[in-house]
Amino acid sequence: MKHSEKDVIKKISKGDIQLFELLFKKYYQMLCDFGMNYLKNIDEVEEVVQDVFYNIWKNKQQLRINTSIKSYLYTAVKNNSLQKIRIHNLDMKYEKYYKSQSLNDSISPADVMNAKELNAIINKALDTLPEKARIIFKMSRYDGLKYHEIATKLSISIKTVESNMGKALKHFRSYLKDYAETV
Repeated sequence: MKHSEKDVIKKISKGDIQLFELLFKKYYQMLCDFGMNYLKNIDEVEEVVQDVFYNIWKNKQQLRINTSIKSYLYTAVKNNSLQKIRIHNLDMKYEKYYKSQSLNDSISPADVMNAKELNAIINKALDTLPEKARIIFKMSRYDGLKYHEIATKLSISIKTVESNMGKALKHFRSYLKDYAETV
């Protein structure tokens, strides 16, 4: 590219689709090759790389890259690939746990009802969180990201992540306090 990196970032953040497409074409195959070191499945790698570019475009107005564009892209592909691996491992653990639990006939209908009620309370508490706190909570607890990873992905400070997680956890404790007293 003939533009400086700061210029590229600035122009993309202002919606320059042609420059974004050039960036995509320049790095797509290299990022896919790099992602294969982690995922070993071309479909998953392409999904990760496309998600990285999608998120850049989606969040272009808040785009802040403090390293080189190449470094940023490679780091994003690495982190997203590792996240995909973590999710896959969690899925496998859950599946193993679920299979072991399904063999155990000691689960009563009351346990099932309590689990459904608790799940409804958790979802209600999650829905009533402010948007930023909800997004950060989901990234931390559902996606398994560390605070610094969340801060990097959202282009915010780690202190902002910590603050929002504190608000979210306080909010959940409040919601779940009443549930704990009835069980």
